[in-house]
Amino acid sequence: MASQTIDKVLVSILRRRFKAITDEMSIALEKTTRSPILCEAKDFVTGLYDARGRMLEQTENLPILAFSLAPVCKYIIDYFGDEIYPGDVFFHNDVFSMGNQNNDVAVFKPIFFQDVLVGWSACKGHQADIGGAVQGGYNPNATEVWQEALRIPPIKVYERGKLRKDVWDLIFANIRLPIVAEDMKAEIGSCVVGERGLLGIMERYGIDTFESHKEYLFAATEKMMRAEIGTIPEGVYQGESTVFYDGKNPGSTYQIRVSITVKKDSIIFDYTATDPQTPGFVNGTFTSSASATILTFLQMVNPDIPHNDGMIRPIDIVIPEGTILNARYPAATTYGNHLCPNNADAIMRALGPAIPDRVTAEWGELLCALTTGVDPRKNEPYVDIGFMGLKGGSGAIKGCDGYDHIGMIDASGGILDQDYEMFEQQTPHLLLEHEYWCDSAGAGEWRGGLGVQTRFVIGSDHTRVVTFGDGDVEPAFGVHGGKPGTLNVIKLIYPDGREYRTTTKDLVEEVPKGTVFFQQAGGGGGYGDPCRRPAEKVLKDVRNGVVSPEQAEKLYGVVVDVEKMEINQPETEKLRAGGCD
Repeated sequence: MASQTIDKVLVSILRRRFKAITDEMSIALEKTTRSPILCEAKDFVTGLYDARGRMLEQTENLPILAFSLAPVCKYIIDYFGDEIYPGDVFFHNDVFSMGNQNNDVAVFKPIFFQDVLVGWSACKGHQADIGGAVQGGYNPNATEVWQEALRIPPIKVYERGKLRKDVWDLIFANIRLPIVAEDMKAEIGSCVVGERGLLGIMERYGIDTFESHKEYLFAATEKMMRAEIGTIPEGVYQGESTVFYDGKNPGSTYQIRVSITVKKDSIIFDYTATDPQTPGFVNGTFTSSASATILTFLQMVNPDIPHNDGMIRPIDIVIPEGTILNARYPAATTYGNHLCPNNADAIMRALGPAIPDRVTAEWGELLCALTTGVDPRKNEPYVDIGFMGLKGGSGAIKGCDGYDHIGMIDASGGILDQDYEMFEQQTPHLLLEHEYWCDSAGAGEWRGGLGVQTRFVIGSDHTRVVTFGDGDVEPAFGVHGGKPGTLNVIKLIYPDGREYRTTTKDLVEEVPKGTVFFQQAGGGGGYGDPCRRPAEKVLKDVRNGVVSPEQAEKLYGVVVDVEKMEINQPETEKLRAGGCD
């Protein structure tokens, strides 16, 4: 096999075929799931892996999940050893055996060709419920994993093609919502699609050709990544960011500290100096934190690098156990995925001086609200993660404005991330407002992305509102003279007129029907001096309601005649001569 001639055209064909298969898996999952968090927000990932659990390709609908499948695949291979058979299907969510978040439940299916294990298909999606103390899976009061979720270490639900009914019933007896079982069936179906695709490759080219060309693809991808790392000046770079409020101690703060060492064509991310884990659920797992590191770094390199095992070979990540990014068993960790923005901030601050043209201003922090209760129209329980309004704008980068309302974690859909009619069908709530938030973007030569404003009327009595996120203390920072974005806020306006501004890690019980939920998701930071932004672009933003005339004058030094909707050139030149505020 080692001496087999490599057809470089075939290597390229296989690379694209792997990607096509994972895309097909993604489409199948999107079209067959029922929970809006899956079929609309696409809070899932699909992937193909070789017999050793090494990544062949993946479709990263939600990047934070994408790099969490390969570690679990390798764990399953070690865990089951010789007891892996054709027709097996495995479930997994356990954060203490390489999982990333309890609600993110994965399916793995081994792929056999001519009785030889040649690969795996896998997918992972955020489930509407996963047991634990709070319906929906987010419990800001949790101090240990059992208060959060049902732990599913690697377990077979199918063996040799036969359903293990006792195992299936044990799992779903501990989960509140029947929709979860249906969505897990869809995940299994997605893996079958992946299995068929990989078997098609095996039937056409054979095992030897597949293996030799796969290894060449890995090596070529590694070479591409090493070349990218080689463009970063050698050195050691330090960065840190702040996590505000652990859900237990008001005013508490925690520091994420990263030391990044670039040496020739390799890079090390070392989080040894990061603060210890918190007493609550604001903790990460190694897998969630390492995934966040990889996806952040990928924003700074060639986007055409294939996403396979070769890509991650030059990257080392050190996250000591017991830190906020790698909490020690049996800590609560449901919040871990949402430490990704804070982690990204530390990395951006570290590498900013080295590669300023490839680093963005800070993105708007996530502040999410989950509503759960009983829909009086159906007398059935519901859970909704309000993903239409949970995330504001991304940070600007040199040459490009930030992305307006990035939607789910890391730009998964934006303003149309949650269909309005579906929202009102799936929940008893009535949507009143969902629109871009004028003046929320950080000013700059390239402005940050806009945030959004959302209001709806809660339609069920005894509703529980859970909030989780950040961004109400410190707005998204600007870089190279760019201005900061805006703060996040969630308020409940009760029927009697009383207002309650939630904390960023809150559990509000017994919210009555008729309460108005109000949310503002802040904009991203700006890049560069706002005075250098072309006045015509500022005028266009005023016309489109992105920037108010007042802020155009104050922040950009552009005076707009609002009646004629044109630039007052003399006043603008006079203002800009003195520099922008």
